[in-house]
Amino acid sequence: MPGIDESLPFTPVSIAVMTVSDTRTPKDDKSGTLLGHMLQESGHTLADQVIVKDDIEPIQTQINKWVQTSNIDAIITTGGTGFTGRDVTPEAVKPLFDKEIDGFSALFHQLSYEKVGTSTIQSRACGGLIKDTFVFCIPGSPSACKDAWHGILKYQLDSRHRPCNFVEIMPRLREHIST
Repeated sequence: MPGIDESLPFTPVSIAVMTVSDTRTPKDDKSGTLLGHMLQESGHTLADQVIVKDDIEPIQTQINKWVQTSNIDAIITTGGTGFTGRDVTPEAVKPLFDKEIDGFSALFHQLSYEKVGTSTIQSRACGGLIKDTFVFCIPGSPSACKDAWHGILKYQLDSRHRPCNFVEIMPRLREHIST
């Protein structure tokens, strides 16, 4: 049966949070703040938290900076996944992926459908792996952040989750790279 095996030790993960917005400030960034609180409540480390403008170059620059930092295991972006002219998070992040996590998008849409019905089609949530760093791009609403965290990421970033989780494969993510 899938779930948390309480007999196993918990391994905290270091996670960075990026809010993609032209209008948010640290004072009114509800989604980024919520993600930071949820991941810390789950026992993880908030490695960094920033707000980046809705432009491809600054998004890619920040993602690349974090990926090159050895102490960040995962990145969660919130915002910029819709269809308006300023929504460019997938265009910025997907070209950086070494491997795409198709199941993240599929499962996010399944969970979202249960709450917002066919409106979930307006999200381009995505996930992938850049080198040995997991990256998840989710919509900018607090509700979408809750869905992604409580429905997917809370479990896949928990070393005790069975039958499998992302934490247990982290040491093997760079196997193909010769040292």
